[in-house]
Amino acid sequence: MLPQQPPPPESRQPQQRSHRRSPPAASSWLVTATALLGLCGGGWAARVNKHKPWIETTYHGIVTENDNTVLLDPPLIALDKDAPLHYAESFEVTVTKEGEICGFKIHGQNVPFDAVVVDKSTGEGIIRSKEKLDCELQKDYTFTIQAYDCGKGPDGANSKKSHKATVHIQVNDVNEYAPIFKEKSYKATVIEGKKYDNILKVEAVDADCSPQFSQICSYEIVTPDVPFIIDKDGYIKNTEKLSYGKESQYKLTVTAYDCGKKRATEDVLVKISIKPTCKPGWQGWNKRIEYEPGTGSLALFPNIHLETCDEPITSIQATVELETSHIGKGCDRDTYSEKSLHRLCGASSGTAELLPPPSSTLNWTVGLPTDNGHDSDQVFEFNGTQAVKIPEGVVTVNLKEPFMISVWMRHGPGGRDKETILCNSDKTDMNRHHYSLYVHNCRLVFLFRQDPSEEKNYKPAEFHWKLNQVCDKEWHHYVLNVEFPSVTLYVDGVSYDPFPVTEDYPLHPSKIETQLVVGACWQEYSGNENDNETEAEAVTVTSAGGELHMAQFFRGNLAGLMIRSGKLENKKVIDCLYTCKEGLDLQVTDSKGMKVQANPSQSVLTLEGDDIEQFEKAMQHISYLNSRQFPTPGIRRLQITSTIKCFSEDACMSVPLVDGYVMVLQPEEPKISLSGINHFARAASEFESAEGVSLFPELRIISTITREVEQDADGDEEPTVQESLVSEEIMHNLDTCEITVLGQELNQDEESLEVDTARLQQKGIEMSSSSVGVIITGVDTMASYEELLHLVRYRNWHASASGLDRKFKLVCSELNGRYVSNEFKVEVSVIHTANPVEHANHMAAQPQFVHPVHHSFVDLSGHNLANPHPFSVVPSTATVVIVVCVSFLVFMIILGVFRIRAAHQRTMRDQDSGKENEMDWDDSALTITVNPMEVGLGPAACWAAGGVDSSDKKGDSLGPELEAGVCRCPAVAFLFVRPMRTNTAVKRKRRRRKKRKVRMGRKKMISLVPSLKAARRKKGSPRKTASRESTAAARMGRLDPQLLSPSLLRPPLRL
Repeated sequence: MLPQQPPPPESRQPQQRSHRRSPPAASSWLVTATALLGLCGGGWAARVNKHKPWIETTYHGIVTENDNTVLLDPPLIALDKDAPLHYAESFEVTVTKEGEICGFKIHGQNVPFDAVVVDKSTGEGIIRSKEKLDCELQKDYTFTIQAYDCGKGPDGANSKKSHKATVHIQVNDVNEYAPIFKEKSYKATVIEGKKYDNILKVEAVDADCSPQFSQICSYEIVTPDVPFIIDKDGYIKNTEKLSYGKESQYKLTVTAYDCGKKRATEDVLVKISIKPTCKPGWQGWNKRIEYEPGTGSLALFPNIHLETCDEPITSIQATVELETSHIGKGCDRDTYSEKSLHRLCGASSGTAELLPPPSSTLNWTVGLPTDNGHDSDQVFEFNGTQAVKIPEGVVTVNLKEPFMISVWMRHGPGGRDKETILCNSDKTDMNRHHYSLYVHNCRLVFLFRQDPSEEKNYKPAEFHWKLNQVCDKEWHHYVLNVEFPSVTLYVDGVSYDPFPVTEDYPLHPSKIETQLVVGACWQEYSGNENDNETEAEAVTVTSAGGELHMAQFFRGNLAGLMIRSGKLENKKVIDCLYTCKEGLDLQVTDSKGMKVQANPSQSVLTLEGDDIEQFEKAMQHISYLNSRQFPTPGIRRLQITSTIKCFSEDACMSVPLVDGYVMVLQPEEPKISLSGINHFARAASEFESAEGVSLFPELRIISTITREVEQDADGDEEPTVQESLVSEEIMHNLDTCEITVLGQELNQDEESLEVDTARLQQKGIEMSSSSVGVIITGVDTMASYEELLHLVRYRNWHASASGLDRKFKLVCSELNGRYVSNEFKVEVSVIHTANPVEHANHMAAQPQFVHPVHHSFVDLSGHNLANPHPFSVVPSTATVVIVVCVSFLVFMIILGVFRIRAAHQRTMRDQDSGKENEMDWDDSALTITVNPMEVGLGPAACWAAGGVDSSDKKGDSLGPELEAGVCRCPAVAFLFVRPMRTNTAVKRKRRRRKKRKVRMGRKKMISLVPSLKAARRKKGSPRKTASRESTAAARMGRLDPQLLSPSLLRPPLRL
């Protein structure tokens, strides 16, 4: 219902705008005012449209969406002071009708409303929408409205308009949309054992336009019995402490309601994962890391990251350590002999090796316990009872010149006794130590007594170094450069000066020879131990000058003990000798804010930084590298020690130690193969010549490895062992080749093995020879060794007089005996002649029988190969004649077999011509030609001739004689069994002359061989019967031996 009409503006006060009167009161007031005006001057007033309609200045309306009626406040009513009637016919005042409002006009663009006059006399109107309104598209509208009266005349030509009033219309919302969640699902992760005020927030929206229906008033967890609640704002929290062991993840269903109590059409899924209690530390690394040899660098921690448990930190420090102390002498290095390593590193020549690997020529270290594994180089163990005396001539040291001592040593904490590494002392009579290197109380001491001189003053004699490395049970490399009075010690490439240095007088003049000992000191036993003799346990030897014994035994491990006189070792060579072939590597292009430090052996890396992201990136680029072609397999321990500094020092976390290992896999072992001529003969003059005879003229050295080939996954068949393995030829170095004399040792007065020494020196290769053979040592390529071995020559000054028949064995090895070749044996002999003058030309032609034999190596399974080459024999005239005769005999046998098979095939073709013709023959149609040599053939020849060998048990049954397999075939005999058939016309005439019954009976008898034999015996003569039986047997591919009677062994007969 519309509100009451307000009074005119003249009678209303501002404070009384809210007061409204009823429409009847307004109408009576208007009638009274009109009557008074009519009494005063009614004629003029009735004829003039003097006043404009009046409306309110502002209207407020409400319309509900999906509806068209607008509720206005105040109501839309227009008033007019003019006469209520049209100015038409009379000027007389008549107050009979109310005034009229003809319409309302709306001003504005795209206004979806129009105004309609409900009652013209009262001026009442309404506003309604022209189309369906949507609050979500537009919530309110503002426009202006104007009222106009009817004016004069029916067309309203003189109508007047009211002022423009502002209309504000608000579109009321209808709850037509349900809440919708912004995400399809929600995820969160919490740590066990904590209560959270806010784990996550879910949020839903409503498309309605009004605050009542567009706001979400509440959320609800639909899933029952879960330890979570949700508030009206969508925040989820736990009601109790969560346990990872009880439940690792919760799945909740959550719904939402708007303020109109409308529920969301689709609920949302919330997943809350439970993490174990956060433990700070490195994550994403593997405990075992496998390294395949020959693959270059390998990233150790490609996915590592640091878990800080959201603790703010200021700096990080991490130390990555690769433990290689158990590999070789502290790490993986080339395992050539120490002498070869010095040469590879560019050291000067003339270095003497005091602890060489035991061999036939260098045998003074045979009794020492050694590390027998060939994966690494050889080390010697001294347990306090062993020592070795160095033979004379091995070391020639001039003490007046600079000299160098180099050694690898591993020594633990010792007692108070001196432990001698190297000692040069008097051989007899006196106890003087000329120079020695020993360990005492974790000090390394070098004693050096000057030779007698004109000046008898005190001079430096003992040089001391207090070092932790001496007693830490680890391998260290020691180099002592002595250039008196200066002595410099290098330990693992770092130089140390001696302190203190004690002085002593020079030695007294003496002609006593000295003895060099490793592992102890050689001295005379006098009964009273002096400063240099403190050992309670000693090995005594009775001598002409008194009792001699070993003293001051060493306890530890030694390797690579070298001494050289005349030149010091430079720093570059020392670093080369100590440098490891394996270690840690870090290649980071962007190391902003990072500090990286590494030790000389590349086994320890230290990183410092304050940016966690950059630090993790640097850790992910740390790699392991082993540059050896054949690295030492085994485990390398790996540790990461970390220190973290936080803003709060009291609550700073501690990062656990990371402990893993690198597993270096076993490299593919190379198979070194030696091949060439292994047996030859030469004239005696060649052995006696100055050049001698080359032992290995066509020697070839190759090395192969066997790899497993990955088969395609598409293949259906399982690959065989041969198909999955492939052999590849590789190139590497050799360090030793040994030529050994088999049998009796060389008589050095009559024979020798010689090598071009100039070529050896040019290549830096050394050679040692004895009566048992030659040893060539030095690291060089296989091609160089092959070239050198081609130059090895054997000489014998009395080859013509002695029955020369020598055998030699060649073995080559790599990496100090780690990989050994096959034993290649060569046999040489002398060609003797009855008359060398008359047959000189024939002797010159003898080498044509010497043919080099090359064999390809197929077997790849073993490492130490047996000799794959059979002995080749020098052919003689008798051998050639025998071969020719045997070849001719075989040719004749093959020719006979061929002719027999051709005859048999012709017989089979004749059998296929017809069924009737197949079984007919002439009674006299058998011709047998036999060589009367009664010699048995072998099974193959007998079969080819159509016979049966005595061992045959599977022949067709033609009778008891043939099944027994007793056929004897003459040697080189040609048996031609051919039935002499008659032509077809004669056979037809014979069949016509015979009766039908007889002809049919004969066909039945022919179909069975036993019946045929019986019929022939009844009708024919004995000789014809034998002929027919022979023909039947020949047709079946067999020959009855009983048919070969003596009466048939004569020149060809017509049976």
